[in-house]
Amino acid sequence: MAATRTRVSSFSRNVSTVTSQNSGLKHGPNGTIFLSSGIPDLDKILGGGFSLGSLVMIMEDAEAPHHMLLLRNFMSQGLVHKQPLLYASASSRDPKGFLGTLPAPASSKEEKTRDHTHEKDLRIAWQYKKYFGDPQLNISSNNGAQQDYCNDFDLRKPLDRHYFSGMNVDCLSIQDSSNLSSLQDRCSEFLSQFSRNEGNISSAGRVAIQSFCSPQCKYADMEWHMLSFIRSLKGMARSSNAVVVVTFPPSLLSPSCSKRFQHMADTLLSVRAIPDEDKEMAKLLTGYQDMVGLLNIHKVARLNTQVPVILEATTFSIKLQKRRYLVLECLNQAPVDGSTGSSYNTSSGCSGSTKAGTLDF
Repeated sequence: MAATRTRVSSFSRNVSTVTSQNSGLKHGPNGTIFLSSGIPDLDKILGGGFSLGSLVMIMEDAEAPHHMLLLRNFMSQGLVHKQPLLYASASSRDPKGFLGTLPAPASSKEEKTRDHTHEKDLRIAWQYKKYFGDPQLNISSNNGAQQDYCNDFDLRKPLDRHYFSGMNVDCLSIQDSSNLSSLQDRCSEFLSQFSRNEGNISSAGRVAIQSFCSPQCKYADMEWHMLSFIRSLKGMARSSNAVVVVTFPPSLLSPSCSKRFQHMADTLLSVRAIPDEDKEMAKLLTGYQDMVGLLNIHKVARLNTQVPVILEATTFSIKLQKRRYLVLECLNQAPVDGSTGSSYNTSSGCSGSTKAGTLDF
């Protein structure tokens, strides 16, 4: 019996494989490999997490440090997976002290209780259930256990010191730096450890840069210098098995520089605080009293594909469930007539009229 030969396409290419021992990585479509953001809901919205080799930029809100919620979970998730971390801070001369504020992963029992409560209380429109309903639709871990890829983090419980006391954490203060040369050298040295030339990915790195263009930095008025650094950083990230997250305050930049920053990001997010008492917004949104902020997704990384990522929702409310767990929910508009039921208009009229009849344009 003749042996069966497998036809190999001339367009085939070598694709890096993930070792089964590393639960912190997950395969996606078109050869994309994901790192978890540290927020289960955000991973589901993005289709798996942050793409390996991508630059993620988070626009800060001048009114509240909500960007730190995202940054802390991102850093904690990497440390739990024993992924090397480079952390640079512009707001502190002792960045190692910030590691003591990172949240700890919830126990398996707490995660099950949280998942049950979250699925029960989550009020979302039917078209968003593919992001929040069944976790098997968009995200799964390498061995079938979701918590192995992305954990729930208890914001009231600090991360154990043994996670960041080893040699896999590098901290750098850029508060008094007159230029970005030292930061660029450290990033280059760190990312060179995760070169994509190797076919087998045994580990991945994470880079977290907080408040990049903070006024405490002496280079804060050197906009072209900062743009050049971000462009170089994106190139280094693209050729490595790592994810780089940079937070920056856009209000401190000129409009043109801020637009360039946003354009260079692979994944672009922004956070915004919610006023304590906004009666008009409270009438428009259900569950307003439980919100602590808003998350906007402006752009999602498109690696290994030219097909754009189209989200059915781009704005989500940030809530702290039981004052411990960070959750994201789709915004629901409250019924304008005071009635109960679905927050979305079910009328067939294009004008939004509640009267049945012909289409009204």
